[in-house]
Amino acid sequence: MKVKEYIESGILESYVLGAVTEAEAQQLLQLKKQHPEIERALQELEVDMERLAGYMAVTPPPDMWNRISDDIDKQIVLFDNAPKVKDFTGNGHSQNGNKYIEVEAESTHMRIHKSWKWVFAAVFVLGKIFLGFAIYFYLENRQAQEQIQQLKTEMQQLQHK
Repeated sequence: MKVKEYIESGILESYVLGAVTEAEAQQLLQLKKQHPEIERALQELEVDMERLAGYMAVTPPPDMWNRISDDIDKQIVLFDNAPKVKDFTGNGHSQNGNKYIEVEAESTHMRIHKSWKWVFAAVFVLGKIFLGFAIYFYLENRQAQEQIQQLKTEMQQLQHK
């Protein structure tokens, strides 16, 4: 195998990017021990890739660290204030082994997002419309049943005459 052809084959780039199979990686590591040219080419490629990554790096906004730190602090506070699991006896388990969470609510009202209010309003209005139709068709059906009953009795009377 010619070393120069091996270096130019693209296997070194694939190795640095982590896109080689286990067998190809093992072969490269063996050849790197045997041929200093391959080791040098691999080191140069790694330096070039690092430099390229440095050029392409995007500097985060100056307040990013503070925002991350604030988010972590909020998560810690939320975790500390999370409801504790208690049981009927106070030791974390009920007598049958089931756990429950003690909930303390500040308000008896449920809050929902504004867009859901319109959905609930539409469902309410449609429910009223469907209720109106149901009552209407029920009364129509009852009236039709009464008319059918009257016609049956009239027919029976006519047949008996």
